Amino acid sequence: MKGTRVDGGKGCSILLVDDEREYVAVLSKRLRKRGFSVTTAFTGSEGIQELRRTDFDVALVDLKMEDMDGLEVLNIFKKMVPELEVIMLTGHGSAHAAKEGIKKGAFDYLSKPCDIEDLIVKIEQALRKSESRESEA
Repeated sequence: MKGTRVDGGKGCSILLVDDEREYVAVLSKRLRKRGFSVTTAFTGSEGIQELRRTDFDVALVDLKMEDMDGLEVLNIFKKMVPELEVIMLTGHGSAHAAKEGIKKGAFDYLSKPCDIEDLIVKIEQALRKSESRESEA
C-alpha cells in the first residue's frame, strides 16, 4: 500500500480486474486521462499475480469473470493485503452479490457501466479511508 494521494488521481495506483477487454480498455483510458496509474488484469489469476508484483492503492474487481468470481478474488486480495480497498464492479442484477462482497471486506460497489465521476468519488473515498487508517497506526 503506497498511501500516496495527490489531487486529480496523480500518485494513485489502481488495479483493474475484469474479463471484458473492451470495457477495461475504455475505463482504464478514462482513469489514466484523470491522472490515475492503472494496471489491468483480465482474469482473477492475473489480478493475483499483479498484486504479488506491485503495491496498489485501490483495486476495482468485476464480480463475474470466467476463471474465478469477484468474491473469490476479493477473499484472496484481502488475505494478501488486508488494507487494500476493493471496489466491486457489478453487471445488472448482481447487487445482492455485491452486498455480499461488502460483508467480506469490499469498500463498496458500483453497477456497470458506471459513471466515471461516480467511480472517481468512490476511489477518493476509499483512499481517504485508507489514509485515515494509516494515520491512526
